[in-house]
Amino acid sequence: MTADELKIAVARAALPHVIPGDLLGVGTGSTANHFIDLLAAEKIEIAGAIASSEASAARLRSHGIKVLTLDEAIASGRRIPVYVDGADEIDPGLNLIKGGGGALTREKIVAAASDCFVCIADSSKCVDMLGRFPLPIEVIPMALGLVARELAKLGGVPKLREGFVTDNGNLILDVAGLKIAEPALFESGTRPPHRYRDQRAVRPPARRCCAGVVGRWRAHAARLNIAARTGSNPIKSFRT
Repeated sequence: MTADELKIAVARAALPHVIPGDLLGVGTGSTANHFIDLLAAEKIEIAGAIASSEASAARLRSHGIKVLTLDEAIASGRRIPVYVDGADEIDPGLNLIKGGGGALTREKIVAAASDCFVCIADSSKCVDMLGRFPLPIEVIPMALGLVARELAKLGGVPKLREGFVTDNGNLILDVAGLKIAEPALFESGTRPPHRYRDQRAVRPPARRCCAGVVGRWRAHAARLNIAARTGSNPIKSFRT
């Protein structure tokens, strides 16, 4: 199977998770685009979609699928049972890095508002430790230099994504050189315990998130569909 065929395969595998007649959260990127196209082709009737980017919203509307803002969805009193999106990197604990498409902040917001995050990706995204894919961080333009400096202190190599502005009007720093062994601690800004000569585990005070950071993606998928290039059944599913 080609890379594109793998994306189509996992996108199709996510369709059974869609609940007809209910709201649906939809992500951003090439795999999410295949999911949107298949959702329309299969004529699955949903109450509406909450898109994580303007690009996904436009694609949904082009298929005649109703798009709601998150505020509209919340005001309606209805749940968002499922959010479907791809990933740029996945570790064995189903922790993810996203943001290659630059929609990480809105993706994380819609995922947080949904009951279940169904992640769709091919096996090339699976790694032993997060960090091979540069970590995207959305930054307020005024704080670009400050945030880049603080990231460098952590051992990262931040690089501005040239010519790109997010749907929120912000910039993206792609941070290479990170080895994220403890994703939850990294995201919360808490340093992992250090052992000193007396062998006591000491946890330093939490490191506050640098001012100017709008979003960084480290999420946990409730369900993961992975497409592999070999085997008679290319789709493997994992749950947490």
